[in-house]
Amino acid sequence: MKKLLLAVLPAALILAGCSGADSSGTPTIVVTTNILGDITSSIVGDQADVLVLMPPNSDPHSFEISAAEAARVESADLLIANGLGLEEGVAKTIDAARANGTDILEVGPGVDPIDYVSGQSSGAADPHIWTDPERMRTAVGLIKDAVTESLDGVDVEAAAQDYDAQLVELDGRMQERFAPIVNRKLVTNHHVFGYLADRYDFEVIGAVIPSGTTLASPSASDLSDLAGTVRDAGVPTIFVDSSQPDRLAQVMASEAGVDVDVVKLFTESLGDENSDAPTYLDMMDFNSTAIAAGLR
Repeated sequence: MKKLLLAVLPAALILAGCSGADSSGTPTIVVTTNILGDITSSIVGDQADVLVLMPPNSDPHSFEISAAEAARVESADLLIANGLGLEEGVAKTIDAARANGTDILEVGPGVDPIDYVSGQSSGAADPHIWTDPERMRTAVGLIKDAVTESLDGVDVEAAAQDYDAQLVELDGRMQERFAPIVNRKLVTNHHVFGYLADRYDFEVIGAVIPSGTTLASPSASDLSDLAGTVRDAGVPTIFVDSSQPDRLAQVMASEAGVDVDVVKLFTESLGDENSDAPTYLDMMDFNSTAIAAGLR
């Protein structure tokens, strides 16, 4: 198996079954997040088993895996991770796989990451790359190259080109939905939309949790300050993640003293197959439609 030099690069199965290539010789790709898992599965099809660590409706910052699952990660033919500090709950597993010699692609560093510009994470790299479909086009290319180099005999060129075309179409739909919005100010449950703001000319004016991770928590002062910002900016809607309780957002909206809606999006995780966001493309269509409706 070819070794990768990836330091400069970036419907799946939940992790189960055999580790490494199975008895039929099918290679195994382990993916940390369900967003990257969906994209990887779309590209490789049935040429490899794509095993995803993160269940639907989970928080990528805090999900954890069992010892048995960690052992399977270390024996995978290829491990694909978001990187940039996103997968806090499985960071040690990723480090152990790297020490074990597992081929690893960390997508985030290879898609021209940006830094947080405000809040507790200001100055650190923002790992929420998937909110920009254009950067995900780069991610698809990195995944294609990693699969080709790491898995002998697997050809994903045509599938990657097809998925790239779908991302171009997605970007066009999002541009069209956002075009009529005048008040392009975003408030979210935490700092998750930096890349979307960068791509589509929004301004992130604050977050209920003033950090890039859901593991942080806001103070009473933080909530009071954000309420004032929301009130002054005339923001009509606060967007929260569907996997996170929206109690703090409701409290902050109440404190703002104005009529502010709280709308749930799929910001950090896909939903299950019966949700509005079973795939990455579905997630981005759902979110952009909801944002456009909430800010008009």
